[in-house]
Amino acid sequence: MLRYAYFPGCVAQGACKELHLSTTAISQALGIELIELKKAACCGSGTYKEDSQLLEDTVNALNIALAESLNLPLLTHCSTWQGVIGHVDERLKDAQENNPDYLDKVNGFLVKENCSPYQGTTEVKHILWALVGDYGLEALKAKVIKPLTGLKCASFYGCYLLRTQKNLPFDNPLNPQSLESIFTAVGATPVYYQGRSKCCGWPLSSYATQQSFQMAGNNLLDAINNGADCIVTPCPLCHLNLDSRQPEVAKVIKEKLDIPILHLPQLVGLALGIKPQKLGLNHHVVSTQKILNKLAISNQ
Repeated sequence: MLRYAYFPGCVAQGACKELHLSTTAISQALGIELIELKKAACCGSGTYKEDSQLLEDTVNALNIALAESLNLPLLTHCSTWQGVIGHVDERLKDAQENNPDYLDKVNGFLVKENCSPYQGTTEVKHILWALVGDYGLEALKAKVIKPLTGLKCASFYGCYLLRTQKNLPFDNPLNPQSLESIFTAVGATPVYYQGRSKCCGWPLSSYATQQSFQMAGNNLLDAINNGADCIVTPCPLCHLNLDSRQPEVAKVIKEKLDIPILHLPQLVGLALGIKPQKLGLNHHVVSTQKILNKLAISNQ
């Protein structure tokens, strides 16, 4: 049995609760044990370092140390969490060899809060890479109950997953294939298009909304024009910009869109025969019904 220390993250406990639902659902179906870290903190989404790099490193050293105390890898289903904490983990492991005084400073803050110090003994792993690298594509394929035959899936990786860490496991940041390999394993057809490794526009949305929606719209149209039935993303922030804001995006670009956006665990869950409601497919802004209709899956 695979076991991970797991933190749902802020977005999956708020605006994208269906991501937490579907992650726990597929973990149970695949026999993966998740030990939820109740004391884990928000990673900061890259904002902490705008004020203090030490703050970002200390907060996320705590998150990593919580997993280390269980002697488990730290699992996330959020690309932002992976990007921020994975990069912090790389930086602190480098500090162990090249800047031990800095690491001592970070650990000093943790000790003051009665927390275990960062040891650098575990790894931060997105659920996408856990499925590809730990569980294995052949093992996943063997668990498929409802092959997603005929469903054309376009990937949307997100910036943080591809471009923040120096070492990217199981993928090439310039030509990623891990999502497409999952699609194939569950019987779906990958759709390749230029937007799959671009930015969704979320980071701009709070201060340049029009530009953010234009970026999102360009990517959505690109996927639609290449024949996609849906877009699948491993990033809840990308999901928010592409799904919950899609009606606003459509108005900005003056185009009809209406393409469903799935979280990665939702797609996997459908192939495992998990009921749509248990995967939270009824929580989306853009209806997922056309996907269920195409796959002849009851929405009960």
